[in-house]
Amino acid sequence: MKYYSTNGQAPLATLEKAVVKGLAEDKGLYMPERIHPLPKEFFENLTSMSFHDVAYNVASCFFGEDVDLDALNDIVCDTLSFDCPIVKVEENIYSLELFHGPTLAFKDVGARFMARLLGYFTQNNQSSLINVLVATSGDTGSAVANGFLGVPGIHVYVLYPKGKVSPIQECQFTTLGQNITAVEVDGVFDDCQALVKSAFMDADLNRHMRLTSANSINVARFLPQSFYYFWAVAQLQKVSQSPIVCCVPSGNFGNICSALFGKRMGLPISRFIAANNRNDVFYDFLQTGQYRPRHSVQTLANAMDVGDPSNFARIYDLYGKSHEAICQDISGATYTDEQIAETIRQCLKETGYQLDPHGACGYRALKEGLRPGEIGFFLETAHPAKFKDTVEGITGQPVPVPDRLAAFMKGQKQSIPMSKDFSGFKAYLLKM
Repeated sequence: MKYYSTNGQAPLATLEKAVVKGLAEDKGLYMPERIHPLPKEFFENLTSMSFHDVAYNVASCFFGEDVDLDALNDIVCDTLSFDCPIVKVEENIYSLELFHGPTLAFKDVGARFMARLLGYFTQNNQSSLINVLVATSGDTGSAVANGFLGVPGIHVYVLYPKGKVSPIQECQFTTLGQNITAVEVDGVFDDCQALVKSAFMDADLNRHMRLTSANSINVARFLPQSFYYFWAVAQLQKVSQSPIVCCVPSGNFGNICSALFGKRMGLPISRFIAANNRNDVFYDFLQTGQYRPRHSVQTLANAMDVGDPSNFARIYDLYGKSHEAICQDISGATYTDEQIAETIRQCLKETGYQLDPHGACGYRALKEGLRPGEIGFFLETAHPAKFKDTVEGITGQPVPVPDRLAAFMKGQKQSIPMSKDFSGFKAYLLKM
């Protein structure tokens, strides 16, 4: 299958080029030329399938033309070494727990898949090092760093905003060493993302080194995230045949974008809710039809602190640039820090379920937006212990830290301080 750019000014690319390059030459995001619908038999057998079988069928539609099917099966199996269970929170409201992977965040799925797919494409070409640049507002950095840790022929640079990720998140990618370098940028997430995009477009850097991205701008990062939406439906259909609503805490919009691709493949979710924090550019777009990116602001749900979400371009392209068509499938909600904290306290008190700040946005938007006769799930995108101080400060209740998360806290921080000025970042990379 070929991949085209959302900006429409770059040549068509193979999957391998789209994965290795990350960003098209015209600064657009790659999109598959076709989205294959899944066969009727797949949905008839969905509730009896394993997570691996569900994911492999979905992966085959996206990648089966370009990747040996046995190898693809191995990639899926190795990626999904953990479950993504549906947990009932209250009547008709379920949590899709995406924090059971190595770094306790939803991005483990996409990051692990991409690391293995990139390894597949580069296994016979170790002549030059591939340098992965990734900007993070929190969980992307840890998932990508741990997904690529120790992979031969690949070096990862994680760019993160100084003082704007949680201490535990920071430890997950600054203490690894080996082929992982943490770059501490004096700015916000959007500045980190701008540095990555500028690096891809810089001719000097591209002559000097092979560059790719592991952010959700990469098709190998965001497309595999569709796996767990199909798995959520498979689990829910065992308990109810009601119309399904899905609520996604949204920052850079790669997560909900993968779900929308799934819907084109036949994913039986009737509608979606995109939950924002105060960084509500997409919510504003839904209300006005105007996309007006702006500087992000810091909130309790830091992984959603994005003022110019990259994957908006994919959603806009997927729906033929029609505001009306987008609004038919997606509604929005936006919450302040005070509302997020209130939701965390209330949910714990009334249901006993501990939310993290991002899941709190999803839970509240679903609870407020669910209609009679519907059943819904929201994404609990990270373990509450990753925001231990914040959550404990809100609830006054201790949040146990899983052993694998505590292990990261014992490491020694290693990071490179960097300004948000591209010339300094470019000079640093040219020395590598």
